[in-house]
Parts: sequence; structure tokens; C-alpha cells
Amino acid sequence: MASSLWPWTLSIFIVGMMVNAVQSASGSYGHGYVPAKPAGFQPSAWSLAHATFYGDESASDTMGGACGYGNLFNNGYGTDTAALSSTLYKNGFACGSCYQIRCTGSPECFRGNPITTVTATNLCPPNWSEDSNNGGWCNPPRTHFDMSKPAFMKIANWKAGIVPVMYRRVPCVKKGGLRFSFQGNGYWLLVYVMNVGGGGDIGGMWVKGSKTGWISMSHNWGASYQAFASLGGQGLSFKVMSYTTKQTIVAMNVAPPKWSTGLTYQSNVNFS
Repeated sequence: MASSLWPWTLSIFIVGMMVNAVQSASGSYGHGYVPAKPAGFQPSAWSLAHATFYGDESASDTMGGACGYGNLFNNGYGTDTAALSSTLYKNGFACGSCYQIRCTGSPECFRGNPITTVTATNLCPPNWSEDSNNGGWCNPPRTHFDMSKPAFMKIANWKAGIVPVMYRRVPCVKKGGLRFSFQGNGYWLLVYVMNVGGGGDIGGMWVKGSKTGWISMSHNWGASYQAFASLGGQGLSFKVMSYTTKQTIVAMNVAPPKWSTGLTYQSNVNFS
């Protein structure tokens, strides 16, 4: 019985290998096959940290900040923001990233342990004059969120001062395209990137004038990138790479030839 099945088994194996080889060479199963799109940013696992708050209920003290977003209300970030300890801040590469936070393990946590979502807009600097467990909450290697007071009040009694929390990275959900805020001059272009979806962060940028090829931009600080090039009088396009996912998108014709510093230009593309 085994000897009579052997030729058929060998034939099926050979045919299967040929089909696999054709599929590998062509990259598809036929004209109707559509390759799966790369997955967008996915939530991370939950981790432990601590949270405090700064400012008052108006969140006016959160304006500006180490990411360079300026007026957080005008630029779409609102009051649900947080300053990150340097371990999380990653020299500004975490600017724009989004986190779900819930209070846990404290009697000051609200019943049901509600979750709030915040965007990283600032740095909580180390305070080496205080012990890391008694005032120096943002000293490395601690992972810590110094939240706006309105955001903190969604998860715990503000009188607690500090509470243990669980947190995870989540996709940033944004309406519209990336926004590019221009500073500098005709020979030095400094761009702040805002309203970033997906991972929310930026790990690399390139600019292209209507008379140039792609020019690599260097990280300046926070969420800003710079190019030392003569770009005045040219329409500008940008190529942007996510720091976390390495996904790259191209925003063509973002600014007209008569662009000006001090203005913000919005593209029609964003990360998922």
C-alpha cells in the first residue's frame, strides 16, 4: 500500500513546491490578489509608573513646553497633556506620543479606575536635589507622568499629589493632515511638526523645494527639525518618518512658493 501511494505523494509535493516558487517569485497569487497594507501603530502592553500634576484647573501652565507646540489650545492638544520624565521623553523623540493612563493601587484612585488619554507635550526634568522617591519623581530611571491638572483629575483625587498608575502607548487619533509650523529664514528653515497621528512621534524629516531634490533635515529640539538651505521662493514638500514604526509618508506641495515664517501649513496626509 505504501509503495503505491509514494508516486502520488511525491507528485503532490513537487507541485506544491512549484506553486510556492511561483508565488514567491511573482509576489502574488494572481491579478486579483491585493497585498495586505502595513499595520498602523498598535497599542503597547500595560506598564507601571507614577503620576503627579502641575498647574491649575485652567492648564495655563502647560502652554509652550519642551516639545515646542506653543499654545496647546490653538494647536489642537487641549488640556489632556503630560510632561514626561527624561526616561520616557527620549530627548524629544517622544513628543506627540499618546498614552492611556489609569490610577491603580491607591485609595485616592477614582472608583472603577477610569482611563484618560494624554499627549506628551513637555519634559519633566530631573530634580537631583530631591530623593527620587520623595520629590525627585522625574529623576532617571523613573518612568513618570507629570500631568495637567484637568487630566489628573479624571483619574484621581488631586489632593493625593502622587499616585501609582498603569500606562500604555496608544495610537494618536487626529483629524486632518500633519501641520508644519515654520520658523527661521530663507537660509535656515526650522519646522515644528504637529497633529501627528499613529505613533504621534517623528524620527526623521526631509524637505524638497520645487527647485531641489530631497534635503535631509536634522533634529533641533522637541518636535522640530531644521534644514540649512536656501529655500525661499520655492514651494515645499516634506517626507516624514515615524520614530516608533519607521513608517514614512510624503506630504507634497505643503507650502506655496511665497511661504512665510510664523505661519502653519497643513498637509492632506497623516500616519495611521
